[in-house]
Amino acid sequence: MTLTFLQPPGWVRPRGYSNGVAASGRTVCVSGMIGWDAQGVFHTDDFAGQVRQALLNIVAVLAEAGAGPEHIMRMTWYVLDKREYMAAYQEIGAAYREVIGKHYPAMTAVQVSGLIEERARVEIEVTALLPQG
Repeated sequence: MTLTFLQPPGWVRPRGYSNGVAASGRTVCVSGMIGWDAQGVFHTDDFAGQVRQALLNIVAVLAEAGAGPEHIMRMTWYVLDKREYMAAYQEIGAAYREVIGKHYPAMTAVQVSGLIEERARVEIEVTALLPQG
């Protein structure tokens, strides 16, 4: 597997994500994960707490494919309230580094009007890439 992080010359380096990723290998798509545990139970309504649990869920699904956080090439975050998301940057960053590490794939975050699960504050989907074979 080859991941090349794309940083055009002269562009300001983004914080916490990459502008783009070029890759080759076996693709793994992880459905949107929310902040409940393996039994579908929420343990917190705290935004950063739900992010941490969603990231743990992503890592668990990736492990089923023999992948880890280092194989993530793209993340899409769906948030209910961008102000809540921005206010939790520090805690989100700490949770991210704890669960994912210092791996910053291409990322998009969008505010949505609602998520299917009423108690969910955030939903994160991932595309990962593993070596062929």
